[in-house]
Amino acid sequence: MKAGAAPSREPLDVGKASDGPWLVTAEGHPASAAIFDPGCRNVAKEWGPRTIFRRSAAVLRSRAVDRLEFSGKLAREAGKLAHTAFGVSAMSMKGRHDVLTAMDGEVERYIRAAITARYPADAIIGEEEGGRGAERVWLIDPIDGTANYARGIPHYCVSIGYLERNVPTVAAIHDPSHDWLYTAARGEGATLDGKRLSVSPCDDLGAATVECGWSTRRSTADYLALLTRVMNAGCAIRRAGSGALGLVDVAAGRSEAYCELHINAWDCAAGILLVQEAGGYTNDFFAGEGLTNGNPVIGTNRALCAKLADLIGIPVED
Repeated sequence: MKAGAAPSREPLDVGKASDGPWLVTAEGHPASAAIFDPGCRNVAKEWGPRTIFRRSAAVLRSRAVDRLEFSGKLAREAGKLAHTAFGVSAMSMKGRHDVLTAMDGEVERYIRAAITARYPADAIIGEEEGGRGAERVWLIDPIDGTANYARGIPHYCVSIGYLERNVPTVAAIHDPSHDWLYTAARGEGATLDGKRLSVSPCDDLGAATVECGWSTRRSTADYLALLTRVMNAGCAIRRAGSGALGLVDVAAGRSEAYCELHINAWDCAAGILLVQEAGGYTNDFFAGEGLTNGNPVIGTNRALCAKLADLIGIPVED
C-alpha cells in the first residue's frame, strides 16, 4: 500500500514475510501491526491500530493454487489452439519487425473468455487487446515468438502470468512444439510437466550462455554494446526470438541468463516468476511503470548473478 493511501476495511492478503504469512485487517483493535510489502520482501511501515494474525498456509495458498491449476490447463489448451495454424496463419505487420498473425487475436480472445468466466473480478492485460492494471491482474501473451510462429520455426509459446499487488504470483507457459508446460506459484517452486526446475549451477563466465533479446524500442548501438560486453567477458550468446522461452531456459538450467533492454510485461511476467521459483534472480521489473510501459529485464542463475547483472547493466533484486 502506498504511503498516504486510505486502508481498506476488507481483509488484505499481503504476501509472505520472512517469519510467516500474515493477514492484516482494519477492525481497529488495539494492536500495532506492520504492513508488509510483498514487492520489497520486508516490513514497510507501522500503520497504527490493527488486528494482525496468522492464517493457515492452506487458506493463504488457496487462491494461488486454484489459479495455478486453472492457468496451466488453459495455457495448454491455448497452445494446442495456436499450433493448429503453426506456420500457416495469416500474417501482417504491426510495425518494424513486429509480426501479427490472425491466430494471435484468436488465442487471446480464447484466454480472455476463459479467465473472465472463471474470475470475473480479475483484470486482464493482453498484448493484442490491452487492458488496465488492478490489484489482481492477468498478463497474456497469446503467442510469444510470433515471428518464429509465422515462419514455421518451432520456438514460440503461450504465456499467462498472474499478479497480485504488482507481484508475480502464478505463471503458466506452454511450448506447443514440444507440448511442454511450465508452471510456478510463488513459494511453491517451478516445474516442467510436474518435474521440479532448477537454475544452472555454472559459476564460470567462460562457460556461461547468455541470451540477449532484441527490441526495436532500443537503439542498434545499445544492443551491439550489450553484445560486446557479454562476449568480451567470455560468455556465449544467443538470440532465439521469444523472451518468455528465454526466461524459461534460465529456469530450466539451459542457459545462465536472459536479458533484454526493453520488454513488455506480458512477454515476461510468467517467465520472471519461473526464474525466481527455480532459484534464480531477476530485476524488479514491475517497479515504476513496468506493468504498463515495460522495462529492461534480466533473469540469471544464482552463481553468476552479481557478475552478470554488473556486466549486463541491469541490477537484480536482493
